[in-house]
Parts: sequence; C-alpha cells; structure tokens
Amino acid sequence: MIDADGENRGVVPIEEALRIADQAHMDLVEVAANSKPPVCRVVNFGKFTYERTKKEREARRAQKKIEIKEIRLRPKTTEHHRGFKTRAARGWLQEGKKVRVRIRFRGRERDYPEIALQDLKEIAAELQDVSIIEQAPAYEGRTLLMVLAPNDGSTPAAKMPAEIKKTPATDSRG
Repeated sequence: MIDADGENRGVVPIEEALRIADQAHMDLVEVAANSKPPVCRVVNFGKFTYERTKKEREARRAQKKIEIKEIRLRPKTTEHHRGFKTRAARGWLQEGKKVRVRIRFRGRERDYPEIALQDLKEIAAELQDVSIIEQAPAYEGRTLLMVLAPNDGSTPAAKMPAEIKKTPATDSRG
C-alpha cells in the first residue's frame, strides 16, 4: 500500500488500508491488480481518473497512424497515365504513407497476367529509392495487388518475385 504522502507502507491488511484512506479523507484505489500482492494507493479518485485519461490521450496523440493510399490501373493503362500515378505514389511514400497498387482485370485481360506483372515490376523499379515491397504481387479476386511501404533506408528493398502468388480462396480459375 502507498499512502497519501507517497510513502510505501508495505503489505497492509485491507481493513487497515481502508481506515488509513478514511482518515486522510481520500479513496483507496487499486493501481496494480496483477502484481503479487496487489498494489493499492490512497488518492483522490476523481483526480486519479482525470490524470489517467490525460495520459491515455497523450499516448494516443503520440501514436503514428499509417495511412494506405491506392493507385488503380488496368493492364491497358498507357505509359503516360502510369507515370503520373507513380509520381503521386512517390509523394505519398515520401510523406510516410503506404501505397497499394491495384491492377484490375476485365474480361480476357486475366489470361495475360504477365502484362500486369510487368507493369508492377516497372512501378516498383521506379519507386525503389523511396519504397520497399511490403506485399509481393498476388491475386485477390479479379485484381493483382502489391503493397509498397516507405523505405527508411535501413531495410534493403525486397526483390520482385518471378511468379505471381495466387490466393486460393479468391482465385476462381483454379
């Protein structure tokens, strides 16, 4: 038990701890329930909860939220169009955001995944100075996905796989 002055009183029976808290006109609050024995403190409960929520708010503010942006392409996307999409992705990666590159297939385009894979390889090569491949190209339904993460310089860039991974749950071709 820790009393109102912040002194450690050691292991104290619960009745005595409640009496000490009552004499100080404060509350007995359990601050570490999982420790052996549990730690209780004599404090003003309102002030205790206020400071705890204040610490939690500060911790949430300090957290870094990672945003994922997406560029969508088709196998027939022109060089020019892919170029300005890649420039947008470069900006997002430099801001610290992840980028998902999605190539959507329609009709018979799905029979030629090597065209889309080549596009993904070119995009990854253009962005290799600012990004690493977090998720290699893989099918997800009618789309081919690749996720790029910002490169902080400490991790080497991942290599593009030679084959495309097919997700069995979403690939209907078999």
